[in-house]
Amino acid sequence: MGTHALGPGRRSVVWVQGCPFHCAGCLAPEWIPDVPARRVAPVDLAAELLADPAVTGLTFSGGEPMEQAAGLAETARLARRARPDLTLVCFTGHRLERLRDRPPNPGVPALLAAADVLIDGLYVAVRDDDRGLRGSANQRVHHLTDRLRHVDLTGGPRRIEVRMRGAEALFVGVPSRAMAALYPPADGRSAQ
Repeated sequence: MGTHALGPGRRSVVWVQGCPFHCAGCLAPEWIPDVPARRVAPVDLAAELLADPAVTGLTFSGGEPMEQAAGLAETARLARRARPDLTLVCFTGHRLERLRDRPPNPGVPALLAAADVLIDGLYVAVRDDDRGLRGSANQRVHHLTDRLRHVDLTGGPRRIEVRMRGAEALFVGVPSRAMAALYPPADGRSAQ
């Protein structure tokens, strides 16, 4: 099932488990713990992401995608083999300069090479400007290719979609400040 809330067009999204940053007020605290989650081989994940024929792009989020960079890079490569025009937006708490100069693991260069847009920087709740795909104003949008350069990802209203999974509601997208205030992080950390 695709989404329109995490990038341009209809996108398939991967949320990875595990994040070393533990940002106060994290928008997705359930993905922070570095605990075993559903393991999927890149070839199988690529097939799942492309099951919706209307998908035009992929978004990698988390958790921290750079912690699983090699597998995500391979997933993107396999998905683009089937659909060469797919775009890729990737979120990370790392700064682009650090990823290039001192990658945290060997798969990072391949994931950066696959990404069309990288949104970098830690989430800082008090800098949440309620605009675009960034969680906070300190985060930067890097167009690593020209494929999505025409799309403004820093401005405009945020979009969120609500998905039901059994008795659970899953919010997909970057919530507005008002919405985030209604649903504070379950781990008790302040969003301010």
